[in-house]
Amino acid sequence: MLKTLNYNKKNSYKILEKFLNKRKLNQKNQTSQVSKIINNVKKNGDKAVLNYEIKFSKIKKKTNKIFFTNKEINIISKKIDKKIKKAIDLAYNRIKKFHSSQKFSSFKIKDEYKNELSYKYLSLEKVGVYVPGGTASYPSTVLMNCIPAIVAGVKNIYLTTPALDSKINPAIVYAAKKCGVKKIYKTGGAHSIAAFAYGTKNFEKVDKIVGPGNAFVACAKKEVFGDVGIDMVAGPSEVSLVADKFAEPDLVAADLIAQAEHDVNAQSILISDDRNLIKLVKLSLKKQLKKLPKKNIASRSLRNFGLAIFASNKKKILEIVNIIAPEHLELCTKYNSQIVRGVKNAGSIFLGKFSPEAIGDYIAGPNHVLPTSGSARFSSGLSVNDFLKRQSLIKITKTGIERLSSSVINLAKHENLDGHAYSVKIRLKKEN
Repeated sequence: MLKTLNYNKKNSYKILEKFLNKRKLNQKNQTSQVSKIINNVKKNGDKAVLNYEIKFSKIKKKTNKIFFTNKEINIISKKIDKKIKKAIDLAYNRIKKFHSSQKFSSFKIKDEYKNELSYKYLSLEKVGVYVPGGTASYPSTVLMNCIPAIVAGVKNIYLTTPALDSKINPAIVYAAKKCGVKKIYKTGGAHSIAAFAYGTKNFEKVDKIVGPGNAFVACAKKEVFGDVGIDMVAGPSEVSLVADKFAEPDLVAADLIAQAEHDVNAQSILISDDRNLIKLVKLSLKKQLKKLPKKNIASRSLRNFGLAIFASNKKKILEIVNIIAPEHLELCTKYNSQIVRGVKNAGSIFLGKFSPEAIGDYIAGPNHVLPTSGSARFSSGLSVNDFLKRQSLIKITKTGIERLSSSVINLAKHENLDGHAYSVKIRLKKEN
């Protein structure tokens, strides 16, 4: 099931790199098709959105109702299972509490010339949240994307999810209502991203688009970036799990499977300094997969993108982790604290046997929208800061411009920007 890589052998770095690139190459490029969709939505608005939704969703009954009414939302939200409602309420409170501690404060400083220099934080005005539909219908996505926006002070949050036939998970509607979402649209795909980016008669034009989606959605977000903000271009989900001889094979196997059942392109990697543990985990995988409802998806994921890496020492283990830069990193060793200190690249880190990645997906508190495909090298998970803008304010005194002017003039002339230099000089002349 899992391929094994001995990281102690020559060229193991290149083999690992090739393995990681395989998944990236497997993610097909839909740029040409997506560009056509975006341009069509720009030109034809709601008509294009509806036509694409009917086409891609294969909905037989045509409808012009592109969003749910408030009456429909109230009716649908009441259909939620009581246990799920309770879970959502708990998750909402925990996620909001964690994100509330992130909020940034504006500040002002004065330098030795009494110049006033400050940062002013402002929330975005409109945010669009994309929530996958169909086989992947996640109320947790609603919470994780909406709550940091709420904490940041965003007043207008809009949500879109494929539901043109009006079939929608009541849990998504309940979560959206709880988050104060202004409108729930019934469409998905690249056309919905375009509608959020450029606006239509019914779709609000937003400042930023967040939320996961398939390859077309990811490609569309990439294409519209610059005209609108995005959270990230996310690929299939992934976990890397570091375990030693003291780890429980069944727990390790369960967490690898939990990741693999997401998607056939999901990535599950085990890193260990114990050959016997690797052997026992492989045996446990076979047993547990037999009982899994999504065993076909998980099995394919593990077969194509699963890997067990043997590394003889902590130095090599850390090297591997930082090369992979995983979305999720689980540590199940006796030396977790030593590993953590050396981890430079990871989206979210889970410490100990009682911290499975699944608890982070739903209820722990930190965001589950995390960088994938190695992008943890340069980016972070979704936070309150992603929904804030910073404005710098500069107020220079007479003394300030007198003392700083010569350096400004010299730098401007060095860069052949004489107009810049003169704009400072003229102020000095006027003051004399």
